[in-house]
Order: sequence, then C-alpha cells, then structure tokens
Amino acid sequence: MTVIAVRDVSKSFKQIPLLEKVNFDINEGGSYALVGPNGSGKSVLLKLMCHFLAPDRGRVDIDPAYLSSRRTFPASFGITINGPAYLPHRTAEENLLELARIRGVVGIREVRTILDQLDLRPQHRLRARNLSQGMKQKLALAQALMEEPSVLILDEPFNALDTESAEQVRAILKREKARGTTIVFTSHVVGDVEDLADEVLEILGRTVTVR
Repeated sequence: MTVIAVRDVSKSFKQIPLLEKVNFDINEGGSYALVGPNGSGKSVLLKLMCHFLAPDRGRVDIDPAYLSSRRTFPASFGITINGPAYLPHRTAEENLLELARIRGVVGIREVRTILDQLDLRPQHRLRARNLSQGMKQKLALAQALMEEPSVLILDEPFNALDTESAEQVRAILKREKARGTTIVFTSHVVGDVEDLADEVLEILGRTVTVR
C-alpha cells in the first residue's frame, strides 16, 4: 500500500527553483533514505511529504488511513525536521509529557520507556536548554518515537550523536523497521544509508532519482 504519493511536485523559494517534477512513492513498511547535497531541498521535501508545506505545482497524497476528518496533518506520523524543538525551561520528561497531552494516547510509562531507551533519564533534572546538542537530538527522536507511530519522517537522525548514541538510535530504527514501521530519513553517512534503507531517494538536478 502506498502511504505517500509524490506526483509532479515542484517547489521554488524566492522564484529560485528548488524541486521540479518530483515523482516517487513511499510504500507501507519500507525504509527510505533521502540523500543529496546541502541545500538541495531534502528538508523541504520532507515538509512537503508531511503537508507542512504545499507544492507550487503537483500534489502530495497521503493515504486517508493516516489522516482524520479534523486534521490536514497526518496523525500517525512521528516527525523531526530541521533539528530539535523543545520548551527550553522544561526537562526532557516534562517536554514529552506536554507533547503527549495533545493526543492523549501515551502517558508517563511510555514517556519514561523511550527516555530509558535513549539514555535520557540520567539527565532528568536538567532543563532542555542545558542539555548537550546530542542529548537535544535524542529528545527530538524521543518526541518522534514515543507514540509508536506508523510512519517516521526523520531529518538527519544521527546528527550530533556520539558513536554509542548513534548505535542506540540505529538499533531502535532497525527494531521499528522489523515491526513494519515506514521510515524516511535523511543522512550524509553512507553506512547508515546502506544499513537501514531499502531504497534511496537521491536529489539530483532538482528532481529525485530512485535507486
């Protein structure tokens, strides 16, 4: 089943073309690496895929099973784009609990489980603004993962992580892949792409090549 269908999508910024006539499918249970040079439009394409941005031309269709009548954004996507977003004066746990209240599908048990998996519990007294960049990155991943979404859209999930933390995240993504989660991620690291991706979506010359 196709979760996201990108059809003839074009997008410009300040009248400068960034993406032109992009076409590809994201299928249920697949793992996709989105690669390309800096500034090629990877984060923009992720936003288009989540309906955070609208294309200038073409369309992005999300399967209705992932939407609800009251939302234009997908309800069962776990998303992190353009780095960590957090309330700086709250702890990691408080940030996740605040986010959990929006949908009400997880509580403190699930929040503490994902914090443990990402080794964020030892920092439970620190405000988010005082966390290291790597810890902030793991907080962003915890936000995306905590509700066990059907689809993960992750922008540079290994950014700022040390070797041990990167291996933790890699293991979590492999587990998610094994349970059938659809995964789209960007990365500059060839090893991560080869290890996790079933298909590679490469931005070349303002379009996307699937390989």
